[in-house]
Amino acid sequence: MTNTMTDLDLLAIVVLLPIAAVMTLWQKDPYHALVVRGILGAIAALVYALLGAADVALTEALVGTMLAITLYVVAVRSSLVLRLGVVAELADLPEVSDLLNEPKSSEPRATPHIFINPNNSPASDSPSDELSPIREAIISSLPEPLIADLRDFCRQHFLRLELISYSDRAALHAALETRDVHAIGDGSESIPLLENAVSTPLPYPLTIRVPRLYELMQAELNPAIVTLHPTFRIEPTDPIPLSPASKP
Repeated sequence: MTNTMTDLDLLAIVVLLPIAAVMTLWQKDPYHALVVRGILGAIAALVYALLGAADVALTEALVGTMLAITLYVVAVRSSLVLRLGVVAELADLPEVSDLLNEPKSSEPRATPHIFINPNNSPASDSPSDELSPIREAIISSLPEPLIADLRDFCRQHFLRLELISYSDRAALHAALETRDVHAIGDGSESIPLLENAVSTPLPYPLTIRVPRLYELMQAELNPAIVTLHPTFRIEPTDPIPLSPASKP
């Protein structure tokens, strides 16, 4: 009777393996997928231990679960970031005066950057009150509707929005060429148009260097708020050839 119960218990645990594997594949959020993957590894280690393979269970727990999940978390955390370069006036802020007064190097130098949490308001993202003037200066370099649109875009694709400020447009474009950022917004086209004494700003221009990012933004961002300019060549869509019967 004891052996039968043990076999049934082991079978019930083994059944959890394909269930956890399917749940891992169904997760859209990469962090949720990593959590389920950790549960899958823990179940596998338990099965190995119940079968008497203690060494394999220990290896699965340490390498297949703990180490693998840690590496995946680091990779996901560092890769799912949208780095957007902007021009922000920070020279008058005492928090960055020492940084800006350092001898200039041949490489473009960025001032402190900030992260905007897609799930909260920009004001609640600040980890310290000492950095709030820098954050406000960087965020104010972009229109508020564009910030909201980018937050929605990042939320849908589980990205973190990182704004990196540069002192001038030359350094900003140099950062794009050296691939320090994924996109830049210098606001060169956002000039008010005076019509009947009413200022009507143009859509804010963003220059994108990543083709896949450009495709997603082109499809999801509001064209009334932002215009996208790729740095790469867009291949024209080939027209569908006419069949012999449809030719005039």
